[in-house]
Amino acid sequence: MKLKSTLISKAISKVVITTTIAVSLTSTVFAEQVLFENVNIFNGTENKIYKNHNVLVEDNLIKAISKKSIKAESGATVIDGKGKTLMPGLIEAHAHLMLMGPSLPLMESNTTWEDFAIHGAAMAKMYLMQGFTTLRDAGGAGGGIPRAIDKGTIVGPRVYTSGAFLGTRGGHADFANFTAPVGQSTNFSRLNMAQEVDSVADVQKFGRNNFRMGATQLKYMQSGGVVSAFDPWQLLAGSNAEIEAAVQVANEYGSYVMAHSYRKEAMMTALNAGVRSIEHGFSFDCEVADLMKEKGAFITTNLTAFDPNLLDIPAIKNVPASLRKAKSASATFADYIPNMKKCPVKRAFQTDCVGDVKSCSKQIAYEKHLNGKFFDPYTALVVMTSTGGELVALSGDFSNPYPEGKLGVIEKGAYADILIVDGNPLEDFSVMGTSEEWFTGPARPESPETIRVIMKDGVFYKNTL
Repeated sequence: MKLKSTLISKAISKVVITTTIAVSLTSTVFAEQVLFENVNIFNGTENKIYKNHNVLVEDNLIKAISKKSIKAESGATVIDGKGKTLMPGLIEAHAHLMLMGPSLPLMESNTTWEDFAIHGAAMAKMYLMQGFTTLRDAGGAGGGIPRAIDKGTIVGPRVYTSGAFLGTRGGHADFANFTAPVGQSTNFSRLNMAQEVDSVADVQKFGRNNFRMGATQLKYMQSGGVVSAFDPWQLLAGSNAEIEAAVQVANEYGSYVMAHSYRKEAMMTALNAGVRSIEHGFSFDCEVADLMKEKGAFITTNLTAFDPNLLDIPAIKNVPASLRKAKSASATFADYIPNMKKCPVKRAFQTDCVGDVKSCSKQIAYEKHLNGKFFDPYTALVVMTSTGGELVALSGDFSNPYPEGKLGVIEKGAYADILIVDGNPLEDFSVMGTSEEWFTGPARPESPETIRVIMKDGVFYKNTL
């Protein structure tokens, strides 16, 4: 059945029947059902395809999965999958919806809240149409974006937000102008997109404020970066007590801390302090893997950091300090991929793009490609689905905004976040909308042609079957 519209409103499609019996009024609301027939299933966890199956969605959850025919209610929407692959919606575990670039100084000095908000809305729609039905924002976005998405004001994936970056003076969250005095408010701090924390009290105050403003987890900037202004990538920012304070605050809300960590020393310190999600983690080795498994921790890594053309990026090539840092970092991080293959841990997908929508859509497609190239299609698919679902669920019973079902899997009771793609992604990973070129590649389409259906929360946002 071909649907004329790519966006089907659940409110419109609800069937409500009211029956009057004697003096009482009884209202019966029938669940909205969508039946996918004749699909092959990748369930997000197993290295296999279940052929010739049927999947029944009721409201926003998966109700039944069977090789046998499934009887749906009268009036249900029936989709012939034509033997294509039905799989979980993708999960981006490290994005920055609000950071449009082209540089941190320009965002600090010449950007208003309207600019950030409009860019965030455009980025959210782009991510959804690239197949991502869930996204974890790793700093900058607060509760406004997910509220607008959940209300239907704007279109986008489910969003787990970190609120303001938390980092020390001169660290990776210090976006202030070069001459800004210590303690002076900034554009980023006024908008609660980044906060300077230089004591346990600061971490507690701004961490609690992040949860107050809608955060689902905290982001602590422990290491430096490459394209940032003041911080060497080798930086070990924040005392043990300050990192433990962030964990303490997150525990108060039943949630967790994600830490921007490059050096091995940073990762080990963070894990021992109770951090559950290591961001980037470029110095990963088997000792770190052992501690991660002991602590039940995850890692997300932007594989573009290992791209041979990394040094040609204008933001690096044209800034001598950044070029020096990039060369040093690349030499140090060379063992990441062999170490990850030797001692695998729970790794989720990360793009970490800061820039305009057009550039970020290219980077997303290239990051997808690198996951399949550096590892293999099955590993890449698990990274982009079920592992990401486990990671965002760490936000806990009362900070998780989507607690009714699992994410990143196709199973009974899971959220109906579903893609249908051409072919078999375990054999041809390109059907996920990959690109072998980064910034020099052609503009990406609004949505990859090979992704035929995008459903989030039981609602169609694309259907070209």
